[in-house]
Amino acid sequence: MALHSLHRHLPLLQNLLHLHHHLLTTTTTSTSSRSRNPLLSYAPSLISILTFFTFHLSQLLFSASLSLISSPYPHRPAYPFELILGLVRFFLISDSSASVSAEFRTRAKVSLSFVLFVSACAVSGFVGLVSVCWVKASGFDGEWLIGKVGIIGFVLGLLYGSFYVYKHRWVLEFPIIQRPPFFSFKMGLPSAITRALKLSGVTYLFSAVLGAILSGRFKSQGTMRKFIAEQIIFCIGSFAVFLCWELSHHLHRVLHTKRFTFAPPKGSAAAETNPSEHLLAALEESNPSSLLQYLAYLDLCMVCENNVDSWRRAAFFEETGETYKRVIAVCLRPLEKLASKLAEGLESSVDKNSQLSKQLRSPTDSRLESKYCEPLNNFQLCAWCARTVASLTACSHREDRFGVAQLSGSNAAVISALLSCLLAVETFMGKKTNIQSPSHLMGPAAIKWATLSTGRIDSAVGKKRGGPLHSKAYAIADVLRTSIYQVVSAFHDDMLNSAKAGLLEKDWVISGKPLFGSRELLMQKLRLFLDFRAS
Repeated sequence: MALHSLHRHLPLLQNLLHLHHHLLTTTTTSTSSRSRNPLLSYAPSLISILTFFTFHLSQLLFSASLSLISSPYPHRPAYPFELILGLVRFFLISDSSASVSAEFRTRAKVSLSFVLFVSACAVSGFVGLVSVCWVKASGFDGEWLIGKVGIIGFVLGLLYGSFYVYKHRWVLEFPIIQRPPFFSFKMGLPSAITRALKLSGVTYLFSAVLGAILSGRFKSQGTMRKFIAEQIIFCIGSFAVFLCWELSHHLHRVLHTKRFTFAPPKGSAAAETNPSEHLLAALEESNPSSLLQYLAYLDLCMVCENNVDSWRRAAFFEETGETYKRVIAVCLRPLEKLASKLAEGLESSVDKNSQLSKQLRSPTDSRLESKYCEPLNNFQLCAWCARTVASLTACSHREDRFGVAQLSGSNAAVISALLSCLLAVETFMGKKTNIQSPSHLMGPAAIKWATLSTGRIDSAVGKKRGGPLHSKAYAIADVLRTSIYQVVSAFHDDMLNSAKAGLLEKDWVISGKPLFGSRELLMQKLRLFLDFRAS
C-alpha cells in the first residue's frame, strides 16, 4: 500500500525537484552577476547622492560669489570704454602706477567682481538645474538633460546675475530694528518664495512657448505627453534653483547686517580699563565704506541711543575727555564730508550758471548728478552719525559728570555740523535762504524758504523731485531735523538762558567759518529750532 502511494505521488515530487533546481540556478546566476558588478544594484542611489552633492556645490558657488560683491555702499563700476582706456594707458605708459588712478583701480575691481558674479551665477544655474532635473527625470536621456536643460540653466544664471547687479540687490540694507537672525530669516521666507514662483513661472511660460514653436513635438500623442512631462520637470527644477538663490541672498543679508559688538567681555580687565578701544580702532583704522566700518558705526549708534550697554556709554565720558572727543570726531567726519561735497557742487553749479552755458547745455543734461551721488548714497552712515552725536550730546546733559562735552567744544561742533548739513541738503532740494535783518531774528520769518524759479540749481535738482536723489535728500534732512530737535529739547532751558545773556552764538556755534553758509545763517536756523518752528 505504501509503495502504491509513493508511485502515485512520484510525478509531483519530480516537478517540485525540477522547480527547486531552476530557482536555485537562477539565484546563483543573478548572485554571480551582481558579484561581478557590485555597483549595478546601487546605481540609482549613487546617482542621487552625486546629484545631491553637485546641487549643493552649485549653491556654494553662488553664496561665495555673493560674499564677493556684497557691500553696504553702492560702489560705481567702471564702464567698458573706461576699462579699455585704462588698459591702454597701463600698457603704453611706462609709469603704470601714475597712469592709473586709485579711483579707477577701485572701479575696475568692482567691475571685475560683477563679471565674476554673473559668470558664477551662470555656472551655478547650469549645474543646479541639471542636478535637480536628473533626479526627477529618470526616464529621460542624458542628452536632453545636459544639452537642453543645462543650456537653459546657463542662460537663466546669466539673466539672474545681470538683473541682480542691475537692481543693486548686492547693496546691503540694514534693518531699522535689529531682530534675532532666525526671526529675521523667517520673516523673509514669504518674499523669497513669492519671487521664486514668479521667476520660475515666467521661465516655464517662455520655455514652453519657445519649445512649442521651434520643435515639432505634437505629431503624436506620445511625443506630446513627453513634452508636457519635460516642461513640468523643468518648472520644478527652475523653482528649486530660484528658491535656493533667493534664500541664499536673504541669509547673506541677515547675517551681514546683524549687529556685532565691538567691546571686550563684561567683567574682564579690558572692560574695566579701556572698554572703548576696540570700537574706536574699528572706526578709525578700518577702510572707508567697508562692512567693518558700517558695523562699528551701527554698534556705536545703538550704544548711544539705548540703555542696554550703559556701562559702555559711561566710559565715553571719562575724566580726560579724549575718548569723547575721538567719538565725536569720528562721527562728524561723514557729516562734514556731506556738507563740504554738497557745498562744492552747489557753488560750482552757480558759477556755471551763465547765459552761454544755458544755451549750449541740453535741458536734460544731468552731468551734475555724479557730484551729488557720492555723498547722498552714503545715507545710512550719515543717519547713524547724526543720531549718534545727537544722542550722545543729549545724554551728556545728565551723564557727563566732568563736563567734557562742553569744555572740549564738542557741543558747538555738533550743532554747527548738523545745521550746516541741514542747510546744504535743503538748498540741494531747491530751497533758497535769505538772511533777514536783526529785528526779525526771533520771529518765524527769520529765514524765508521759497522754491527757486530760476538758476542752475533748480534746473539740475528741482526737475528730479521724484528721483532717488531727492528721496535720499529728503530722508537725510528728516534725520538731521530730528537730531537737532533732540539736542535742543535736552538743552532748551540752557539755550534760552544763553540767548537772553547774548551767549548763544558763543556756546553753540563754532567761531570759524561753517562748512556751509555763514555763522549768522546758522544762528537764525538755530533760533527757529528753539521756537520749534523749523520744518
